[in-house]
Amino acid sequence: MNDKKIIYLGLIIFAVIFTFPFWYNQLKASPAPEPILSQTAKDAKTCVEPKEFMKTGHMQLLNTWRDKVVREGMRQYKSTNGKDYNISLSSGEESCMGCHGSKADFCDKCHNYASVTPYCWDCHIEPKENK
Repeated sequence: MNDKKIIYLGLIIFAVIFTFPFWYNQLKASPAPEPILSQTAKDAKTCVEPKEFMKTGHMQLLNTWRDKVVREGMRQYKSTNGKDYNISLSSGEESCMGCHGSKADFCDKCHNYASVTPYCWDCHIEPKENK
């Protein structure tokens, strides 16, 4: 059994290689971005649903809205606070982009951080950013 040193060295190398992605990402993780609200959004003080729901469930809400508009022709959404909203991503002042004016400051910050590529702009016209 003169191979103990080689076996231990192999186990250490295996453990380092196997755990490398975990500890490497711990050192490089950056804090979550904070989306920048437009003045319109700040003045509104509320979105179509509470902030916590919108943070975690906006994609399900947008999918539901898409299905309602495309399949049923419904253009009104009654929020949990009882207010009616137009279902629109990009048209009008009461649309998503009408309130959150900058896609780069609001949408892209979190989507880039989470490495997700939503397909909203495959169908909608991407808003032009003011530079």
